[in-house]
Amino acid sequence: MPSILKVRNWYAQSFEELTELPQPRIPTELRELLINAHRKNTNGDRNGKMLLGNTENPSLAGDDYRPLARKSNLNSRRYFVLLDDNVKWSPEIYEYNKHFTKCLSIIKRRHDAVVTTVAQGINEYKHSRQRMQIDSSIQSFLDRFYMSRIGIRMLIGQHIALNEEPSRGEYVGIICTKTNVRELAQEAIENARFICEDYYGLFDAPKVQLVCKPDLNFMYVPGHLSHMLFETLKNSLRAVVETHGSMAEEFPPVKVIVAEGKEDITIKISDEGGGIPRSAIPLVWTYMYTTVQSTPSLDPDFSKSDFKAPMAGFGYGLPLSRLYARYFGGDLKLISMEGYGTDVYLHLNRLSSTSEPLP
Repeated sequence: MPSILKVRNWYAQSFEELTELPQPRIPTELRELLINAHRKNTNGDRNGKMLLGNTENPSLAGDDYRPLARKSNLNSRRYFVLLDDNVKWSPEIYEYNKHFTKCLSIIKRRHDAVVTTVAQGINEYKHSRQRMQIDSSIQSFLDRFYMSRIGIRMLIGQHIALNEEPSRGEYVGIICTKTNVRELAQEAIENARFICEDYYGLFDAPKVQLVCKPDLNFMYVPGHLSHMLFETLKNSLRAVVETHGSMAEEFPPVKVIVAEGKEDITIKISDEGGGIPRSAIPLVWTYMYTTVQSTPSLDPDFSKSDFKAPMAGFGYGLPLSRLYARYFGGDLKLISMEGYGTDVYLHLNRLSSTSEPLP
């Protein structure tokens, strides 16, 4: 599909730009320091502990996959070294890092529109094949592709924030050590209600009741949490308006309840939007499944910077939000009562005890 080819070409261009970035000229003294540190780290870290061995990707294990380490017995190869903080880096290293960060910024902007462009490509595929849904192999590919994209953009965003943006008190890169759940929820509520009023031409969107301790803070990426809250709230508001009619004098409120546990922070979003039939619940986690009659199309010159977020139509809100939650060891679950409403449970891991779920 044309949109998928466009995305593939973006990735090819970005890969080429990274591989062709000129390598830094490292002074002999610094080179020796890095080599010696690498040898030291290979035999054990500064505390005498051995570094963990290489971990194979479980989804690629088998006879068809042979990691470089297994082929060449290069188990000691690593792409980092542990150095003391008082190492004096040469001007060439600083210059290289400056060029590398600029390259990453360009790549990050180029890929801003990947999600919606792939959505357009899936739409093109459905129309060309005259299908209402996508098959499981495409669903599985999209899960792996988007989870990988979340990880890549997390790393790129962190590097850019640490090197280009001024330091902010409670932030380490894009990670906030004291993310305030109430403030982010309030912001997501205002944004979702504004989009709802604009889409349906309402004077006043359904009210949202928020139950959350004002001082509930934990370490998280605020951008991820904002995205998940906005998407789930948008779904709830749309369900309420379409169930009760846009001409209704009064709407039942949407309730957002935040509970703090030892392991998780759980956010429950409850609506009285008519619910979902039990047979349709598995479909809400599939990409491009939507109850909207016509999926909105994107202009050929689409870019995220001038994109007006649609109230609904692409069927990406829930599956992508679940990937964001799972990236840091959380989850997103849905329980529905057909004829009444739906409860969405967003579980956020507060222990920082999980590894990235590699696809």
